[in-house]
Order: sequence, then C-alpha cells, then structure tokens
Amino acid sequence: MNTPILATKLYIPSPRPKMVLRPRLTKRLNDGLHRKLTLISASAGFGKTTLVSEWLHECERPVAWLSLDEGDNDPKRFLTYLCAALRTIGVNIGESVFRILQSPQSPPTESILTTLINEITATPDPFILVLDDYHVIDTKSIDHALTFLLKHLPPQMHIVISTREDPHLPLARLRVQDQLTELRVADLRFTPSEAGDFLHQVMGLNLTPEDTAILATRTEGWIAGLQLAAISIQGHKDINNFITSFTGTHQFILDYLVEEVLQQQPESIQTFLLHTSILDRLCSPLCDAVLREGAKRGGFSPSPSGQETLEHLEHANLFVIPLDNERRWYRYHHLFAELLRQRLHQSLGDKGINELHMRASLWYEDNGLEIEAFHHATAADDVERSARLIEGKGLPLHFRGAVIPVVNWLKSLPTTVLDAKPSLWVMYASALLMVGQLSGVEQKLQAAETALQGAVPGEKTQDLIGHIAAIRATMAVTQHQVETIMTQSHRALEYLHPDNLPVRTATTWALGYAYHLQGDRDAARKAYTEALSISQRIGHIIVTILSTIGLGNLQEADNQLDLATRTYRRALQLAGDPPLPVACEAHLGLARIFYERNDMDAALQHGQQSIQLAEQLENTDRIVACKVFLARLKLAQGDVAGAAAKLAKTEQLARQHHFVSQIPKVAAEQVFTLLHQGHLVAAADLAQRHKLPISQVRVHLAQGDTSTALEVLEPLRQQAEAKGWEDERLKVMVLQAIALHAHGEKDEAVQQLGETLTMAEPGGFIRLFIDEGISMARLLSEAADHGMMPEYIDTLLDAFETEEQKRENKSSSFPNSPVQPLIEPLSERELQVLQLIAQGLSNREIGERLFLALSTVKGHNRRIFGKLQVQRRTEAVARARELGLL
Repeated sequence: MNTPILATKLYIPSPRPKMVLRPRLTKRLNDGLHRKLTLISASAGFGKTTLVSEWLHECERPVAWLSLDEGDNDPKRFLTYLCAALRTIGVNIGESVFRILQSPQSPPTESILTTLINEITATPDPFILVLDDYHVIDTKSIDHALTFLLKHLPPQMHIVISTREDPHLPLARLRVQDQLTELRVADLRFTPSEAGDFLHQVMGLNLTPEDTAILATRTEGWIAGLQLAAISIQGHKDINNFITSFTGTHQFILDYLVEEVLQQQPESIQTFLLHTSILDRLCSPLCDAVLREGAKRGGFSPSPSGQETLEHLEHANLFVIPLDNERRWYRYHHLFAELLRQRLHQSLGDKGINELHMRASLWYEDNGLEIEAFHHATAADDVERSARLIEGKGLPLHFRGAVIPVVNWLKSLPTTVLDAKPSLWVMYASALLMVGQLSGVEQKLQAAETALQGAVPGEKTQDLIGHIAAIRATMAVTQHQVETIMTQSHRALEYLHPDNLPVRTATTWALGYAYHLQGDRDAARKAYTEALSISQRIGHIIVTILSTIGLGNLQEADNQLDLATRTYRRALQLAGDPPLPVACEAHLGLARIFYERNDMDAALQHGQQSIQLAEQLENTDRIVACKVFLARLKLAQGDVAGAAAKLAKTEQLARQHHFVSQIPKVAAEQVFTLLHQGHLVAAADLAQRHKLPISQVRVHLAQGDTSTALEVLEPLRQQAEAKGWEDERLKVMVLQAIALHAHGEKDEAVQQLGETLTMAEPGGFIRLFIDEGISMARLLSEAADHGMMPEYIDTLLDAFETEEQKRENKSSSFPNSPVQPLIEPLSERELQVLQLIAQGLSNREIGERLFLALSTVKGHNRRIFGKLQVQRRTEAVARARELGLL
C-alpha cells in the first residue's frame, strides 16, 4: 500500500484486570447477532468501548476492529482501514480492493464495496466488524457507503457501531425490519449494584452503602463521573464531606474532578498529560519527541521516559487505554483529552500549542507517516510545511488517502495565503478534480495563473504552469474536446519538469486519446506506446491499463483482431479480478471481436461485463457505447423490436447526460434497425439529419438507388485509404461490392468482393458479411461459382445457412403453418421451396426467386428429403401430394 497502516487502529482493547461484569448487556449483544447491526450510542464516559471489548473476549466469533479518528473522513482512507481490519480475520478479504485503492483514480465507492462484499461472501465463518468512535465521521459519502454495505450485508457478517451520536444511517428502516439492536444511555448507566462493584472492586474504595448510593445517584450511573469521583476520593481525608458536596451536571462535575485529579499529580505528570493531549495516539518515542524539546525550553523536569509514564498512567487509572497487547500504543479517554486540551490552551496559548504540533509532525514524518504529519502541520498552522507534505515524495498526498483533509485544509486558507503560494491553488484544483467537484476546478486554475504572474521564473514555476495545463487536458478528456486536449497536453509536456513522471505520463496518454479521436492513428499509437512505457516503469497502473486498451482499439481498427484480442486480455489481467471499472473498454473490445467472429455467447458475456463495469464509472459516456453494442446483438439474434426499444432508451440517456459525441453512433444503429423494420423514410431522415454517409448508402441501396450509393462510396473509400483506416476501408468495400452487383455490374462486383475477402480473411470476419443479408449471400454464391477462396466462402455460406435455419425455427413456432402428418413437420420456408420444386425450378432459380444462397437452397433440399424420407425430387413431390402438402 502507498499509505502506511497504523496497526493500533485495528487492535481490540484488552479487558481490564478488574472489571464489572454486566451480563444483562452482554446477553443483549449476543441475542442481537442474528441481526445486521448493533448500535451502541451514548455520550462520552458511558463505557461503550469497554463493554464491547469485554464482550468480544468472551464471544466465540472472529472479530475485525477499527478505531476511527477524524482522519478517516477521507473515503479512500476509510475504505483502506476497513479492508485492513477485515484482513485481520481473513487474509483474502479486501485483496482486490487494496489494489484498487492504490490507484490515484479510484472507481466509485459502491463499486469498491461491491468487490469487497463479494470477497466477504466467500468467507465461510460468521464474524463481527466493530467500528469504534463512529461519531468522528462527518462525511456523507462514508455514511452512504456504510448504508450500501448494510443493505447488501452478507449473512455471515454482523456490524457493531460505537458512537457518541446516532449516525446518519437508515436506523428507522432497520428497526422495522428487526435488523437493529440498540444500547443507549439508559441501558449503559451503572445500576446501583454495578456502581457498588465498580467503586469497591475496581477502584478499591471502602465506602458505606449510603455513600455508594449517593455517588451512583449524583452521577446518574455515569461511569466516567464515578471513576473521576473515585480518583478524587483517594486523595481526600474527609470522604463524607466530599461526597456530600458532590453536586452538579456532568460537565461541571467533570471539570471539578479533573481539577482534583491534576492537582494530586506531580508537576511532571501534569505536564505530560497536558502536552501529550494534542495526540490522538501515544507511544513512548512520540511522547518523548513532543516533550523533551519543550522541557529544555520551559525549564521543567521531563518525566523519566514516555514509556514509564504511560505505564504509570495506566496503573493509576488516569484515563489511558492501551491499544495493543505489547502496551506500546495508548490513547486518552476522549472527553478527558478534550478537557486536557482546554487547560493546555489556557496555559500555553496558540503559539505554544503550535510548537507541540510541529514536534509531533516532525516525528510522524521521520517515521514515514506523512498523512499524520500533515494533520499536525496544519494544526500548527505551518503553511510551508503542510504544502510540502501535500506534494509528497513522488506521489501527492491526496493520492494516498488524504484527499478530504487536503481539500478541507485548502478551503480553510484565506485567499491571501493561496495567492502567496500558487502551488496550493494548483493542488486545490487537482484535489477537487479527484473528488469530482469539477465546477470549481477552472476557478482555482485561473487563481493560480493570476498568482503566478508575479512569481520568479524558474523550474518550479514552469512545472506549475505545466501542471495547470495537464489538469485542463484531463478535464477536456471527460468531454472529448479534442482541440482543448491537444493544446493543453502540448503545453503541459512543454512546461512540466522532466522528473514529474506521474503527471507527464498521464498527459501523454491524454494526448494520444486526442489523436485517436481526431483520426490520426499513427500519432495516437506513438503516444499510447510512450505512455505505456513510462507508466509501467513508475508503476502508474491506471495509465498502463488505459494505454494498453488504447493500443487494443487501434489494433482492432487495423483489422488485427487476433493481436487486439491478446492486448485486451492483457489489459484485463492488469485490471485484476474483479477488474477495475476502466476495464469496461477492454471487455467491449472483446465483445465486438467475438461478435464479428459470430461467437454470440462470448460476445454477450463480454458485452454484459462491459456494461456492468461502465455503470460503475461516473460522468462517462462509456455506458452508451456498451448499450449500443447490446442493441446490435439483439438485432443479430432477430429481436428487431427489442433492439429498437433499447436504442430509444440509449438515445434518451445520451441526451439526458449531454453525451453529444455518442448520439451519431446511436443514430447510425437506429438507421440500421429501421431498415430491418422496412421504415425507409424514417431511416433516410435520420441518416440525413445526422450526416451519416455509411447510413445514407444503406438507405440508397434499400431504395434501389444504386447510382447514388456508388457515388457516395467512392470518396469514402479514397479517404479511408489515404488515412490508413483499414476498418472503414473494409466496410466501404463490402457495400461497394453489394452496390455494384445490384447495379448490374456483376463481374466487377465479384472482383470487388474478392479483394474484400482477401482483406477480411486474416481477421476471421464473419458478421461483416452476414449482417448485409441476402444480397451478400447471393454475391458470395456467385463468387463460389468462380472458385474464389473456397474455404472462406464456404465458412461464410455455412454461417448464412445457420442464420436462415434459426429464422425458420423461429417462424415455425407460430401457429400459421398447416397441420402436417409428419413426425417432424416442414417449416414455412421448406414448404415454399417444395412448392417451387414441384413447379420444376432449378436450385439456382429457387434461390433467385426466394433471395437465397445456392448452398442454402441445397440445405433446404436435404432437410425436405429427410423429413419426407425420400431421395429424389420426383419422389419428394409425389410424397408431398400424398400427404396433402401441395
């Protein structure tokens, strides 16, 4: 992982040596395991974490534990730690998700969770996931993610949430469905009996039943209040007087008791508690780093060592909680820490607290924890240091699970600070682009450019100018704005520092994409190849996949279908299993190739996979391309009405989301479908309106206007040949052959078909010919009579015959055929052929009458003879007359 994992966030707190047994609560927790969620919601100090940890150590189920903090408000970081927690009970859980999260361009959260849920489903044993301190989460996208997880929760998984306030989850729906167990303040309060056990057994006080009852009543069973009261009592001689004066609300009680606790501690302990309260987690080296320098400057005596002090605090019940079994990491009770920080602010002020945060930031950075270092740098209000940490070492910090903290910090900065450091404006735009807030990106880039006007020229300034252009190029890619992509990409590559490889390689790919859209396939191939080489070297997996797919698209366009198949499969291997959503284009490419080779089952499989992945991508028109392909598949399977309906919905989707570049492609497929339905006027209008020359040729041929069709095709062929567009050239040549044949120039048509077959055979093209229908079948039959490419033509004619048989089988299912006294009745087409046989027509004449290929007619003859149990034409006619079929 690019982001180091703090293992202490995954430790289940150990049970206390002395504790109050609470069987009434553990029974409710056990009874709720058959439900989806257990919610433990109460304010600080009610023993939520303690209760759960003690219950889990008696529970027989495996447990995944995640202690949350404010840094987990970044969705990427949250999911990273969620997977890390789950991997503590099953090493295979989250393996694919970890790989996805490493990418700077992660797919939508629901896509990631779908992958995670599938991996959890394969886990054989029931287990529990605990999310402790969920109240620190205030990011809606994480609430939505958890809602999605609860909705699709595998049956072997149970979630426990411990929180100070109710989370924004569908709790009401879960209650109605009996999928929620709740423990709240009223449940968690110590009963008088439990309060007595706590004060006597845990805190070691020898109080009268009356004093115990007074404390239990005055604290209302509040465990933290009882603990603080007990610590204060330990230092009082007049216990009765203390208990009698013990009054007030929770906050006032706690303020008073903290005063009592702190005043009873040595100065060094007080200093340790106050100065280390800035830390979410404490370990000896970190505490020493925060305290030692301060001791030198402040003139006070430091504690013996951080480790000794932490162990002393734990032994003295001073609100420290061990986070691992080795007692290396601890944290303070949250409310205790908050109160310590209030006193710290009173004693040190902002300047002194900033110094403490700086020491913590330095320690975290030295130990490779740059996200935590960034948090303390921002708390110290050190803009320079925070900006440097954001840039990271090779990969910016917001690519490594800190995009939300980065955005929030940048939002908090005044404009004057951002203007003084233009790199922050650029980072702001980059981070907004990552979280999908596209509307604010250009404004930040313009602010950066304005701030740069007064900057001293140099390598860093040049690199920032290049980075701005690269962001604009990426923005343009989402809209297929060719000129903008090219202009900004060239500018980016001109200004970016040669060592800024992550941005340079992404820009090179974007440039290749623009060339591809423009039709300059040689330039696109060169750019994709360069981007692939660099991205493989630096491990930029997303650009590697995108460049590989781009090369596959070009190979497919060059009619190199075998090579394209291998390239698309390589892209899928890189994308993992399950694949990243960007792999949708690889599946779509394989679907097109399998369709072309008439393997409809494989084409459908890859087509469905492509659409599933495309649906996981946000703000992309890939979903439209996938749906257009599935419509063509329906048409090939004979479902003309289904294809038309699917295309109508796809057109609506494209217009609704302003996917302008996809609308002509939808229209071209609609023209093809309308021609199958016989709606020539509508097809002609659509082809003319969208200026689709190939579609217009099809309309002219359907109308019998072969002269116009040939006039349109010739310049299209010249253009394809001039630009080296092999796929377009092949399509045009197929239509030219059909148009020449229909125009009466049969010899030229056969010659043209021969050239087309020579080009198509290496790629194994089949549907290219079958989709043209009976006119192509007749032309292939004539080419076969000339002895032209017999094996390939036989393959194509066999495919035509199979198609014809499928249509006949479909038509025979309708109740219009006459009742036949045969075990296997003749289809309608076979009856038509039989009638013409009875009239004495030859096979070739029957083919011309019914618009069938010669081989198809012969196939019908064989099936007719078999069903009638005869061997000759005359026998077939006689037998048919006997049965009343003629």
